[in-house]
Amino acid sequence: MQELFTVNNLWMMVATTMVFIMHLGFASLEAGLTRAKNTVNILFKNTIIPAIGLLTYAFVGFNLMYPGADFAGSFFGFAGFGLPLPEGWDSSNYNEGYTFFTDFIFQAMFAATAATIVSGAVAERVKLGPFIFFSILYVAICYPIVGMWKWGGGFLNTLETPFYDFAGSTIVHSVGGWGALIGAYLLGPRIGKYTERGMTAIPGHNIPMATAGVFLLWFGWFGFNGGSVLSADPGLVSKVFVTTCIAAAAGAFGALIVSYLKFKTYDITMVLNGILAGLVGITAGADQMGVGESAIIGFIGGGLIVFAVVFFDKIKVDDPVGAISVHLVGGIWGTLAVGIFGDLAGMGQFISQLIGVVSVGAFCVAFSWVIFFTLKKTIGIRVDEKEETEGLDINEHSMSAYPDFNIKD
Repeated sequence: MQELFTVNNLWMMVATTMVFIMHLGFASLEAGLTRAKNTVNILFKNTIIPAIGLLTYAFVGFNLMYPGADFAGSFFGFAGFGLPLPEGWDSSNYNEGYTFFTDFIFQAMFAATAATIVSGAVAERVKLGPFIFFSILYVAICYPIVGMWKWGGGFLNTLETPFYDFAGSTIVHSVGGWGALIGAYLLGPRIGKYTERGMTAIPGHNIPMATAGVFLLWFGWFGFNGGSVLSADPGLVSKVFVTTCIAAAAGAFGALIVSYLKFKTYDITMVLNGILAGLVGITAGADQMGVGESAIIGFIGGGLIVFAVVFFDKIKVDDPVGAISVHLVGGIWGTLAVGIFGDLAGMGQFISQLIGVVSVGAFCVAFSWVIFFTLKKTIGIRVDEKEETEGLDINEHSMSAYPDFNIKD
């Protein structure tokens, strides 16, 4: 029916705009959790990354991720450059739920997320030029290839028990998390973060901005997960909305309880990241879980974030916004949870989920290491000590986010 096709397509476009808003959420969260002297730099990266994602996905990424049966293999496929229109692209002949262009633009909104995750982890000391170069390659090549392994019909989708990742706990979030881990490790910590006296907290300059960013991300996640139904099916979309929201709420309490027991204080940054961890965790199986299972996944995810933040500080991997803890640890947990809870739970499914986590992780680590290490040994990836101390805004952008105020480091 034309009416149903129109409704499905309209919901997909609405979901696309909600995912787009998430980029503002990432920008606000990262800027709020870092220092004032680097605000312009954070906002610049989070402005250029969606542009990188849209352009690379249009010219390369979409056909790497969805090469079609004629061009697909188990590990790699490519249907050519650009976006050639298939016959019947604007009707249900292409797909009963959406047109070709709706399919592209919805998937394109996901593409830049991986590089955005990396941006937060390497904040306040990475050179802008090398970071942009890394982002182009990561979004154009790495993300579409691993996405093809599942969503494009690759080997993870053809396992005896197919790997399952509904909206991208592994394929989107852990991809960004692995890149963030390698980038933060090769960059080294910020000046003054780890000293002979131990770890020194470097607080963000604008907690209200960070809080607003998390609520924007929570809002956008309804489109992120709800749009991944790929239709306006009332039962399934409403279920995904509920499981998504319950997991986020439980994540807040998981982080609150664990952080209070550990630090004896009510830490808003832990709760904010706990919400995100719940959202990342439920993303792999949002359509397969009940309310209770969503709450358990979110609660455990929020608690894990606290331990992950402490762990990465212990091994001196400096992540200013907790992106590695949220997206890598939360993504791995959410992916494995599909084999433990919900309609697909079972040992066979758990093993397939583990295969997916390990294979995607190995490829992303190797890809990220080659790029970042090569850049480090050639043009360098870190600003010098003077630039880092004065701030990236003045040295990389010749401007300040707050020109009427004196900025205290």
